[in-house]
Amino acid sequence: MKFVSWNVNGLRAACGKGFSDTFAALDADFFCLQETKMQAGQLDLQFPGYESYWNYAEKKGYSGTAIYTKHHPLTVSYGLPQDIIDSMPNDGWADMLTEGRVITLEYPDFYVLTVYTPNSQDGLRRLSNRMTWDDAFRLYLQRLDSQKPLFVCGDMNVAHQEIDLKNPKTNHMNAGFTDEERQKFTQLLSAGFTDTFRYFHPLQTDIYSWWSYRFHARENNTGWRIDYWLCSNRMQERLTAATIHTDIFGSDHCPVSLEVNL
Repeated sequence: MKFVSWNVNGLRAACGKGFSDTFAALDADFFCLQETKMQAGQLDLQFPGYESYWNYAEKKGYSGTAIYTKHHPLTVSYGLPQDIIDSMPNDGWADMLTEGRVITLEYPDFYVLTVYTPNSQDGLRRLSNRMTWDDAFRLYLQRLDSQKPLFVCGDMNVAHQEIDLKNPKTNHMNAGFTDEERQKFTQLLSAGFTDTFRYFHPLQTDIYSWWSYRFHARENNTGWRIDYWLCSNRMQERLTAATIHTDIFGSDHCPVSLEVNL
């Protein structure tokens, strides 16, 4: 099976930049999207052989996720479970819960989940709320993982290691490369999950999934690896490939894919 994830930074805009051709060329079993920036009814984009599931943000033109799949799920859920939300500190993070950030598909032998993790934003004004999100999200993944294996993808808005961005020293403590965010990601992996790209390419440098639109960043490959496919550790032996598709344009992110023997 082939799994693809792509932050399209506006699906309607991406459709004007060859999205449908890329979708067909990648020929995924699961094609997961983040930052669709849409409301229901704004775009009827369907592909033969695929079902689609959408989680829209309440705020227009913001956030949002979607999954196209060739495989009809047993169940579909949106967002995080209420009991986990209720167990978290009431510190103002609730706005993140209305931003269409999570979709989970359940199958007989595994789950597939896409996430658009909140950005800590300029001045780290949302960092505290992001920490609460990370804790709640980790608890949710652990719950799913206790039931059956899990494949998790998305723009997770963190470069985990120094080799995951071009300029680690000058970006230290900027949003996406704070000590706190990196530690939360380490904690997530330690809870039983594998960063599949690093599983195959533990030391590879100079390969990224996001580049700023400013300063010719993509042309100069001044990027960050913040888009991931994670899996339950017990699925490692079934992994066959993990790829960052740096040759594909249409967004400030590029797609990332995972191939699994299922």
